[in-house]
Amino acid sequence: MEFKDHVCELLNTIDACQVFFDITVNFDLTKNYLDLVVTYTTLMLLLSRIEERKAIIGLYNYAHEMTHGSSDREYPRLGQMIVDYENPLKKMMEEFVPHGKSLSDALVSLQMVYPRRNLSADQWRNAQLLSLISAPSTMLNPAQSDTMPCEYLSLDTMEKWIVFGFILCHAALNSDPAALSLWKLALQSSTCLCLFRDEVFHIHKAAEDLFVNIRGYNKRVNDIRECKESALSHAGSMHRERRKFLRSALKELATVLADQPGLLGPKALFVFMALSFARDEIIWLLRHADNIQKKSTDDFIDKHIAELIFYMEELRAHVRKYGPVMQRYYVQYLSGFDAVVLNELVQNLSVCPEDESIIMSSFVNTMTSLSVKQVEDGEVFDFRGMRLDWFRLQAYTSVSKASLGLADHRELGKMMNTIIFHTKMVDSLVEMLVETSDLSIFCFYSRAFEKMFQQCLELPSQSRYSISFPLLCTHFMSCTHELCPEERHHIGDRSLSLCNMFLDEMAKQARNLITDICTEQCTLSDQLLPKHCAKTISQAVNKKSKKQTGKKGEPEREKPGVESMRKNRLLVTNLDKLHTALSELCFSINYVPNMMVWEHTFTPREYLTSHLEIRFTKSIVGMTMYNQTTQEIAKPSELLTSVRAYMTVLQSIENYVQIDITRVFNNVLLQQTQHLDSHGEPTITSLYTNWYLETLLRQVSNGHIAYFPAMKAFVNLPTENELTFNAEEYSDISEMRSLSELLGPYGMKFLSESLMWHISSQVAELKKLVVDNVEVLTQMRTSFDKPDHMAALFKRLTSVDSVLKRMTIIGVILSFRSLAQEALRDVLSCHIPFLVSSVEDFKDHIPRETDMKVAMNVYELSSAAGLPCEIDPALVVALSSQKSENISPEEEYKIACLLMVFVAVSMPTLASNVMSQYSPAIEGHCNNIHCLAKAINQIAAALFTIHKGSIEDRLKEFLALASSSLLKIGQETDKTTTRNRESVYLLLDMIVQESPFLTMDLLESCFPYVLLRNAYHAVYKQSVSSSA
Repeated sequence: MEFKDHVCELLNTIDACQVFFDITVNFDLTKNYLDLVVTYTTLMLLLSRIEERKAIIGLYNYAHEMTHGSSDREYPRLGQMIVDYENPLKKMMEEFVPHGKSLSDALVSLQMVYPRRNLSADQWRNAQLLSLISAPSTMLNPAQSDTMPCEYLSLDTMEKWIVFGFILCHAALNSDPAALSLWKLALQSSTCLCLFRDEVFHIHKAAEDLFVNIRGYNKRVNDIRECKESALSHAGSMHRERRKFLRSALKELATVLADQPGLLGPKALFVFMALSFARDEIIWLLRHADNIQKKSTDDFIDKHIAELIFYMEELRAHVRKYGPVMQRYYVQYLSGFDAVVLNELVQNLSVCPEDESIIMSSFVNTMTSLSVKQVEDGEVFDFRGMRLDWFRLQAYTSVSKASLGLADHRELGKMMNTIIFHTKMVDSLVEMLVETSDLSIFCFYSRAFEKMFQQCLELPSQSRYSISFPLLCTHFMSCTHELCPEERHHIGDRSLSLCNMFLDEMAKQARNLITDICTEQCTLSDQLLPKHCAKTISQAVNKKSKKQTGKKGEPEREKPGVESMRKNRLLVTNLDKLHTALSELCFSINYVPNMMVWEHTFTPREYLTSHLEIRFTKSIVGMTMYNQTTQEIAKPSELLTSVRAYMTVLQSIENYVQIDITRVFNNVLLQQTQHLDSHGEPTITSLYTNWYLETLLRQVSNGHIAYFPAMKAFVNLPTENELTFNAEEYSDISEMRSLSELLGPYGMKFLSESLMWHISSQVAELKKLVVDNVEVLTQMRTSFDKPDHMAALFKRLTSVDSVLKRMTIIGVILSFRSLAQEALRDVLSCHIPFLVSSVEDFKDHIPRETDMKVAMNVYELSSAAGLPCEIDPALVVALSSQKSENISPEEEYKIACLLMVFVAVSMPTLASNVMSQYSPAIEGHCNNIHCLAKAINQIAAALFTIHKGSIEDRLKEFLALASSSLLKIGQETDKTTTRNRESVYLLLDMIVQESPFLTMDLLESCFPYVLLRNAYHAVYKQSVSSSA
């Protein structure tokens, strides 16, 4: 209500003073007058659109009565105003009859500006508008105009002035051809105008409804209908062509200024004109696309809008970056040229009252005092006072009775307008950018904004400009106002969520492209695997022997690398398309290192990094192809090849984007060496550990697979039920090395700990069996030199086979672990040879008298590097955790000693097993009993380290008992019980060879070497005869 009163009072004062308005002379006064009229009109229109307005003011009055005890004194007037302005434009048309002359004069002054701005793209093109290079000789000349502020004045603003202005003072349309011309041109350009944010005003319908009821306005109504048809038919295509022209013009301008930023000084006007033109076209499209009144929508869908926004952002960035360059130029311009010219103009004035003279002199003095040193010293300039003085001076000199009339001194007005523009180039560059290129209106067109972004990403040629959408989110806070602070949070949150969503989608798109490239590269890499060359070798062999194999019509298999051979450059493969699309999108992601949105910093590259980490993690686990149902898994060597191909592609991303891909590798691959990743998902370490334990080693204990020491691998045995996998392909040296490369020392440590957990569970079961036979074993321990008594005691033993089977399982697990450790050592020796040799040297030179705790620390270090140790630290840790609270340490020690006794006296039973035959070809037994050597040595070393006993003494005792028991079967006559006696004898030799604590001399004292020699002779002879 107060605003309405003040507006009416001001308009009446202006009419009374007969103020002269001309946009080309007193620009600020005219612009602010027209803005006031349009703001007042807009406010009344918006008020009439509030459906519950009567109820709201009624509630307000009731609340006022309850609070203050009486109703608001302005309430009756407010209520009457709501009733009067039911049809706001009709009411205001009556209101503005007295103001018609002032308003029409101000509007008609636009005839020098608006038609020149509202040209077609062809006319712009012919005039080479905004081109810096069209006339090279004038490139350094300052861009000048008599109407400087009008050059970058918003077309949208002018159309609002014309449409609303001539609706309010419609009489001018009948009397002034210039007014009618402006009116028609505005009606042909648009179908709707922006009232406020996303609220629009449909021009033609509203104007027609108003004029149709006025007598004698049939001609005007027909004009409106013709203009509407013209707007619907041609406006869309005209604006489309303008956007097309502006894309190329802004690209040229941005490119030239990037190369020669010094041109920002003389050509600053071009930059702000370009920004203003582009902003007008973008806002026009946004508004009309959302309020379309035509069936054909092609003109209102612009898939290249991102490119135009991008070049706008590029120009804005140039202005912000090279602001000091522009300041330096215009400080010199103001002091060296503008001050001199203005001084001459003032001197030549025929009449100049004292007040005006003082103001003019202050302008000259302010400009004369400027120097480049102020710019170099970083001094903050502020010309707001000077601009306000000029605004006051316009008011003084535009009234009818002014001594110094601006209407008679147009040159002075034009010169001052130019000077005001130059001052803005020194102290108000940011405000100028907001004035000419603010696109915060997108905040209120979220759906259209998101749709444009999606279209941009879908079009590969436009994806390089997709960064312009997150950059637009930095504009949003400029649409807030200090009179409405509560909406800052709402708009700020929207800008953050949209910026986050755009950057996330860009990173996802880049990630998907990278994944597709990785898939292609993995396929190409897979073609180079050794398994694929078998067919080629077979064909070569058959060719030599002149054998014809296969069908004649069978096509020849393409060799790897054929995809790189091209007949011409026009041939584009899928990989080429992916690389092109990726490079375009990465340009966008890499365009800015970071951006500030509502005091939050966004870093586009970090979005890509985090997405790559997540996808790389999923891809590595996915490439294992682990199937829990069928227990199938990829061979480590094949997975390693795929991972390396993947990493090669990721490494190449650094050519497109400045990201630290090594950090991605470290984060992902280090997580894969743990049991679970940071999201709690299983890793390749847990998958392979689980597979080797639950699938491969379980089949070994079931008798389907044997460990072949000669091949250093586990091999399938011929059985009725064939296994779904070939054990050798997962456990040979190359596969174990690949596994070590993938899992690394941490992963291999986890594998070892899992193996040791299985061993500790077997040892726990063995201890139970020892406890069950403790009395018999105690007697046998001291009676090994009494054969008959030993035989009688042996018959009282229970679970003999179970003990040997469990010890064999332990041996198999330890054999697998030794393969893994050896592979780890080989891998680390390649990667860190000096460090490994230092650890090895450290381990080899531990003094014998060293404390066991210190020695175990060294062994733990050595074991982590894959080096074999006399005492396995992982096994010691696993078995230490088994100590029972109910059993004393002495009892535990006794059980450990008796366990060794149990194994020693049970060994002769192995001779009766058919599968216990020693095979020289594999240097072992098919039932894996050769693994007992490793089990006995490692278990003894670990147990007696825990119980602080003498490992050497206990192994000597074991050797004495074992040799005594085995010598006894030499006297047996039953062929069934002695069928593989020689093969079992060899176990003693293996135990000694494996042990760091036993020697051959010691074995000789217990077991004649001649028996070992004869045993070797017999098994080799038997092997030759069986193979023959």
